[in-house]
Amino acid sequence: MKTTLSLFTRLALAAIPRLGPAATAILMPSLAFAHSGGFHVHGFVSGLQHPLAGADHLLAMMAVGIIAARTGGRGLIVVPSCFVSAMVAGALLGIAGIGLPSLETGIALSLVVFGAMMALPRPLPLAVAASLTTLFGLFHGNAHGLEIPDTASGIAYAIGFLASTSALHATGGLTGLTLRRWPGSIRTAGVGTSLVGAALAAQII
Repeated sequence: MKTTLSLFTRLALAAIPRLGPAATAILMPSLAFAHSGGFHVHGFVSGLQHPLAGADHLLAMMAVGIIAARTGGRGLIVVPSCFVSAMVAGALLGIAGIGLPSLETGIALSLVVFGAMMALPRPLPLAVAASLTTLFGLFHGNAHGLEIPDTASGIAYAIGFLASTSALHATGGLTGLTLRRWPGSIRTAGVGTSLVGAALAAQII
């Protein structure tokens, strides 16, 4: 187990310096279009960009990875898998034109809850963590699905945002494993995530 964690740590430390430039290159063309719908959604590249372009999605995806790392064991796979599966279900509803009630509030609330889960002294049981990530995965997926116009390459777009989401989960997981020695930093990030969610819910930002 120690050998595995050591390997994860080395991989994370090696990857972190490369993440900034790569994320910047991906983010810049679409930063102004998050949640606006319309012409910017046209296929794989747009699906790849969209989870990165909005702070709400970006923080939530990273938080799920960190929560998975804190849960440990099977949670490293189960928690992100539950989120992605629910996101697919929510996206299918959106593609069918079915929007979840209080969608933006649900997304904002996901940040509040995920941040609180990160900030807790001890991780929640796997069943609880998986249930919460499943619930809020529906909201995030529904937002993606509703933004695909009739002319979009829906399959390519879905593959794009699933790939981007999985990459963010992996990045969050590696970050969580790397920062296990400094749990205070994860808890501080959790508090910040919850505050952003509260501000979005109150429409302050």
